[in-house]
Amino acid sequence: MLQLITPDCYGEFADDLTEMHKMRCRVFRDRLNWDVQVADEMERDHFDDLHPVYLLQRDHDGRVCGCARLLPTLGPTMLRDTFPALLHGESMRASPAIWESSRFALDVPENAPQAAGGMAIGTYELFAGLVEFGLAKRLREIVTVTDVRLERILRRASWPLRRIGPPVRIGNTQAVAGFLEVSRAALQRLRNGGGLKGPVLWSPVAPQS
Repeated sequence: MLQLITPDCYGEFADDLTEMHKMRCRVFRDRLNWDVQVADEMERDHFDDLHPVYLLQRDHDGRVCGCARLLPTLGPTMLRDTFPALLHGESMRASPAIWESSRFALDVPENAPQAAGGMAIGTYELFAGLVEFGLAKRLREIVTVTDVRLERILRRASWPLRRIGPPVRIGNTQAVAGFLEVSRAALQRLRNGGGLKGPVLWSPVAPQS
């Protein structure tokens, strides 16, 4: 199960959030070699100061091994305020029915259990958790900035990114932005691909089916 941490619960889950920031450092700085802000071996940026919602994933030993960050598009977003080049001259669509997902990270061993397409089950779980969150919040879409590597993974998982425009070179990354469908059909495709039997998101707002 994934853990949903909302701003009103930050104090209760302070240790979990610290572990998440350390995991993000391992993934983004150490493995992907992104130019990110790190202090005390924790990766965080100013969007973490905007009271986002976090999804946390744990392995069988209880270690945080995955995460995603969610913010409403009516406020500041990475796409509009940090990577506007990925809009290719278009205006950023902001709506109560569209939230932005960022800092998607997964830190699992190569021998982690796999599902369809040779992808880790944990990948499907995180994707499904994002859709479950979206359905609970009555969202239509999730917008995200990612790289072409994760875009390929999304396509293999049958949750394809609808691009805003072509990739743009940012640092050492071929970055791309686009929209992800939030629907029961999308959720079912992810559950089928990952062999997921039901909801993955543990939260009072999680859908029950």
